[in-house]
Amino acid sequence: MLREKHNLNDDFPGHMARITELKASDDGFRQLVKQYHELDHEVRGLEMRDVPSSDAYFDGLKRRRVHLKDEIYQKLSR
Repeated sequence: MLREKHNLNDDFPGHMARITELKASDDGFRQLVKQYHELDHEVRGLEMRDVPSSDAYFDGLKRRRVHLKDEIYQKLSR
């Protein structure tokens, strides 16, 4: 079953300008966003193939995605 998208633009709509600014000026932020999008793409691919949510590998990917999103939000909030 396909779950909700976790697009940063959708999750942080009030931060669009800041996301664009940091992606252009902060290499570390740009790398975090890249890692986040790659990981989200992998998670969504597994979801589309209906991988059970109890799978430890899958759950680890989802936890990593949340951690990256937290890091991104911390940088956006500074």
